[in-house]
Amino acid sequence: MSRIVEKFAELRQRGEGALIGYLTLGDPTPEDSLRLASCLAREVDILELGIPFSDPIADGPTIQGAIDRALRAGTNTDHCFEIAEKLRRRFEIPLVFMTYYNIVLQYGEERFVSRCREVGVDGLLVSDLPVEEARPLLKVCRRMGVDMIFLIAPTTTEERMNKILRSASGFVYLVSLLGTTGARERLSELTIEKTRWALRYVKELPLAVGFGISKPEHVRAVIEAGASGAVVGSAFVKIVEEEGAAACDRLRRLAAELKAATRLG
Repeated sequence: MSRIVEKFAELRQRGEGALIGYLTLGDPTPEDSLRLASCLAREVDILELGIPFSDPIADGPTIQGAIDRALRAGTNTDHCFEIAEKLRRRFEIPLVFMTYYNIVLQYGEERFVSRCREVGVDGLLVSDLPVEEARPLLKVCRRMGVDMIFLIAPTTTEERMNKILRSASGFVYLVSLLGTTGARERLSELTIEKTRWALRYVKELPLAVGFGISKPEHVRAVIEAGASGAVVGSAFVKIVEEEGAAACDRLRRLAAELKAATRLG
């Protein structure tokens, strides 16, 4: 059983949803990024770590800005593995890499996934790799014991949903809104509607809901709707944008508030 599966099972027994927190690795520098990710790791259930890529088509302006800062600081894929390895030495929580396929392809699928296993990365989410083209990477992930996480969207058909569910492990990530990542003031009714829709299909794996979730009331709403977890990214990245290397206290405060909203009892 993977760390991700164990974490969701543990939280389910406690009657809690999972808080999955995202940061872009290397923002504002690789050294500061390790410190800030360590701060967030103390408050979240799963840590999602973005490997910066020069053409981040799925990301909104906040995360694009973080990626730009990371790349300007010289961050590369090897730096990201080094940060993840240091995080693993300090924390037991599941670690997930989120990136784009070109990063994996350039590194080499076998080498990339093998390195994930070596440093203690538990899951991989390649946001621009459709399930129809993922078979070679999926085979490597299964052999190496790294969960491959897939995205589903409001436009996903039933046929495609079934393909994804046959391939996914760890959890399934529902992109609750059309468009790119980014914090919203209000949670769309569509998010709740699509969470309930997805749960008609996603039964064996945990369902985590992301895109536009940034406040405790957003987290509570998707957990109450039946999701196993909520993914928060841009709200954390915005704090790093505003505070830089001094962002630790604000990251922890926001994460603690969001985590409290996952406890429905």
